[in-house]
Amino acid sequence: MTTFEDRVKGVLISAALGDALGAPVEKLSREEIEQKYGYVTTLKTRWYKEASGEEVTLGKRRGNGIITDDTLMILALCRVYKKEKRHLDAYDLANEFTKEIAFRKTFIPEFDRETFILDRLFYPEKHIFLRHVLANCEPREGGMGNMVNCGAAMYIAPIGIVNAGNPLAAYNEAIAFASGHQVSYGLEAAGVLAACVACAFSPDAAVEDVVETAIALAKDGTKQAIIALTKKAGELKKIHSSYKEVVAILHECIAPFSPMGDDVHRKIEKVGIPSNHYTPSRLFSIEELPLALAFIVYNDGGYYKSILDGINSGRDTDSIGVMVGAILGAMYGTKFIEEEDVHLLSKTNRLDFDAEAASFAEAAKEILERDLQIARKQEGIIGH
Repeated sequence: MTTFEDRVKGVLISAALGDALGAPVEKLSREEIEQKYGYVTTLKTRWYKEASGEEVTLGKRRGNGIITDDTLMILALCRVYKKEKRHLDAYDLANEFTKEIAFRKTFIPEFDRETFILDRLFYPEKHIFLRHVLANCEPREGGMGNMVNCGAAMYIAPIGIVNAGNPLAAYNEAIAFASGHQVSYGLEAAGVLAACVACAFSPDAAVEDVVETAIALAKDGTKQAIIALTKKAGELKKIHSSYKEVVAILHECIAPFSPMGDDVHRKIEKVGIPSNHYTPSRLFSIEELPLALAFIVYNDGGYYKSILDGINSGRDTDSIGVMVGAILGAMYGTKFIEEEDVHLLSKTNRLDFDAEAASFAEAAKEILERDLQIARKQEGIIGH
């Protein structure tokens, strides 16, 4: 039986693995990935920007196992839990989490130096600093504006861990915490992914259980997108469709919920052009979570194949890889992870996964045990 500690380690390593596999091809379409790489299968992949001679800003580097902000923020959230040793809400995002990303230096592998995570973050994640430090907003009203993306969902997995086996509690805590960061369907995806991770920690959890949990808790466009993509993935699995066909059909399925398509780059020609891209909506969904669940369904929960299909499908490849990895890492622990990959991830990113997982698992178990004690007391009260 896989131990709780091994599952925690599985989540952290698997999220980093999906992140690092997807990072060198992020923002390419599936067709561009196929043209440049065929089908990416290794961490030892050269970043397409370096390979093509494109300008690389701020001395950034990727490839060879380098993680991005997705994993850095997962680890930052773990550190908040290790400090607080309790459940979190938007006030904790505004306080300790903001300190972790904006005021405490850590090693940023893409820059090959120690600096603040904030220096690496994309605009929607910098929004946390703007709202909670510069604007000094009420923390629960921090998630404002039209910067809807997968920002909160990409780092929310630790909330699933501290609510292991209780998806509803994970969903509620993720919504409470990430409301300081996002609104609309970006926030909804964070709640659902945390619930998926919590469900995957349950003994004998299967892919069907995770999908059923996601559908049961998801709201609005997020719910409909997950239903549409996981149903279609199940159908495609039965008829043994080719990978190229699978991606094309899944992208057709997500299109009504996410209108951007392959045009994910921000460029001067798009400035001032009316668009629904990233606009808060009851009808839309982020792409990454429904796609991650669909690839897990299509591959019957196969560990590497689900991650690799996700990161080769194009667009936000690193975050799709993170979400697939977090769910399957929670389900399987470390048993399917190749030691060569763990070694490269550890060396390249200066990470001690054993220490990171052990310390966070200890904090998570303390929180879970306290929850169990409270539940037992409540049962006693009800019984009397």
